[in-house]
Amino acid sequence: MRAAELAARIDDALPQTQCTRCGFPDCASYARAVAFDGAAINRCPPGGTQGVQRLAALTGRDAMPLDPDCGQEGPRGVAVIDEDWCIGCTLCLDACPTDAIVGLNKQLHTVAAGHCTGCELCLPVCPVDCIHMENASGTASGWHAWSAQQARHARTRYGARTARLQRAPAAQPKADAPVDKRDTIAAILARARAQRR
Repeated sequence: MRAAELAARIDDALPQTQCTRCGFPDCASYARAVAFDGAAINRCPPGGTQGVQRLAALTGRDAMPLDPDCGQEGPRGVAVIDEDWCIGCTLCLDACPTDAIVGLNKQLHTVAAGHCTGCELCLPVCPVDCIHMENASGTASGWHAWSAQQARHARTRYGARTARLQRAPAAQPKADAPVDKRDTIAAILARARAQRR
C-alpha cells in the first residue's frame, strides 16, 4: 500500500476530535506522520486502546499502550460554558476546531453540543475559567464513546472551518486597539470586575 493511501486510511481510523494531544495540529497531520514518517501509533487518547488496535492493524505494527505523555483514555466530554461568568472574549471561538462555540464579542457564548468533539482546546484559553467538560458517554471511552458518523461530522466541520479561515482576510488591528490579546483580555476583565461592584 502506498504511503498516501495508508495516510488516508489511518485518518479514517482516527476519531477526528482535532484535539492536538498527539503533538500534531490535526488528525490528518498525525495520520500523515504515521504513514510517511513512522510516528508512533499510540498517541491518540480519544481513540483509546481500540484506536491503537485499529492503527496497528492498518500499519502492521504491534499494538502498544497509549503514550501517557499524550493523555489518558476517558469518556467523551462536551464543553459547557457557565453563562454567569462568560465575558464574551471570543478566545474560545478562535480555539474551537469545529466552530462548535457560538457567540459575539462581549456577548454570551454557548456550545452547540452536537458539534463539540470534546477536544478541550477551549479550556486553557478561557481567562475566567468559565468552561468545563461534562461527560457525554457515561462509562464508554475511546472509540466505544464515539461513532464513525460523529467522526465524519467532526471532520466535515473541521474542513469547513479551515476553508472559512483560509478565505477570511487577515484581521488588521485598529490603530488604537491593543495588538496583544493579553492586553485585550486584561481590559475586558477590568470592565467585568467594575460591573460586578
